[in-house]
Amino acid sequence: MKAHYRTAVVETACEPLEIAVGLAESALFDTYVIYETPGGWSIANGVAAEVTVDAQVIRSSVFGSCREEPWSGDPLAAVRKFLDDLPVTDWAAYGWCAFELSHAIAGMEVDGQRLLHLVVPETEVRLSGSRATLRSLNASSLADVEDVLARIASDAATGATEARLDQLTSVPVRLDLGAEEYRRSVASLVEEIRVGKLQKAILSREIPLEDEIDFPAGYRQGRRENTPARSFLFDMGGLRCFGFSPETVLEVFEDGRVASQPLAGTRALTGDPDLDRKLREDLLSDPKELHEHAISVKLAVDELAELCEPESVFVEEFMSVKERGSVQHLASKVVGRVPEGTSAWDAFAVVFPAITASGIPKHAAYQAIRRHERSHRGPYAGTVLKVTERGTMDAALVLRSVYAQGGRTWLRAGAGIVEQSQPARELEETQEKLRSVATSVLARPKGASTAPVGARPARAESYR
Repeated sequence: MKAHYRTAVVETACEPLEIAVGLAESALFDTYVIYETPGGWSIANGVAAEVTVDAQVIRSSVFGSCREEPWSGDPLAAVRKFLDDLPVTDWAAYGWCAFELSHAIAGMEVDGQRLLHLVVPETEVRLSGSRATLRSLNASSLADVEDVLARIASDAATGATEARLDQLTSVPVRLDLGAEEYRRSVASLVEEIRVGKLQKAILSREIPLEDEIDFPAGYRQGRRENTPARSFLFDMGGLRCFGFSPETVLEVFEDGRVASQPLAGTRALTGDPDLDRKLREDLLSDPKELHEHAISVKLAVDELAELCEPESVFVEEFMSVKERGSVQHLASKVVGRVPEGTSAWDAFAVVFPAITASGIPKHAAYQAIRRHERSHRGPYAGTVLKVTERGTMDAALVLRSVYAQGGRTWLRAGAGIVEQSQPARELEETQEKLRSVATSVLARPKGASTAPVGARPARAESYR
């Protein structure tokens, strides 16, 4: 017999952002994922079932019953089977995929890092307008979450939320760290492109942070300052991350439509209308930026055409300009329709990773990235995603994000390198992108409260 979610609906005057962050700060659940789309906000709380893919092993659990087995070939096949066999009705799964999952899909060797982590939550909150829809496999959790929502509303009304925000201090971010090494790597990669090894690769650099930061507070402030295509905040298996994605890697709809949104070509967004207009005009006339964008869109079309019904793939939007926090990008949208019987994971395997975070051709770009970058990317340039029993998927490109794991905290940003690239300009582009999140790197004084008034301590989840 399958488990069913119990549902409650709550009307609230609070902003969805405050509810989402308040739930994260409440410590009601150890594991959570916040995922924002244009249609609303979803907050996954706790774990009813989960699956992780590491370099050699797939681990899964359902209601506390665990299983571990090696995998070979296609790592997504076992993920699909796990989700298809879930004893839960109307489930939604949330999580993240590492950039290096693409290496495993391509048959390349990967080492001991985590490649994918998905959870089916015990309790889920969906926010749309003034309505909060609560779903839980645990009856008592509905009351617990309703209590937290009431405390969030009370804090907002009394000013307690803003008082806690006043305690925050900005953490300095050294945007110039590793600048010379990055310029040398860009110059070397340009030479590889000129001799025909590849057409384009995204080269990134990591910025370590020394301070322990407040992730929910940083997400709140960053979301107020950014205009993302998607936003997210999660704490899963020791990895914490928040970010403001400029584009989707893949959207899959119930009727079989699919869409991908490549962004390539960047200029700063300063807040000065006249300067921003000039920068936009420069972006729309720069041969390097136009070339980089055009070849990215072409590959997006070619990839979707491999899977979609004949003649269904077309460019729905071409080379518009999207404002994303501290930058503006050239953006296009490629759409198609997959044949009946094709799963969202089939489409995901074709388009992942994003062209605009890997390169052209992809396999050659993977090799170039390995040569020029010192560390694994992990979630950077991977995805945060939501997938449902109904066959839908929404996967956001993980950029403009802050990460913490194993005692380390860091930022990361990259730029698309083509034959016309200039090392100094590509470095400047990474700095422009880093500014989208640099002002969201916040800490609290030691001993200051991080949770809403009256928040309960974390508890172990139960499902019966």
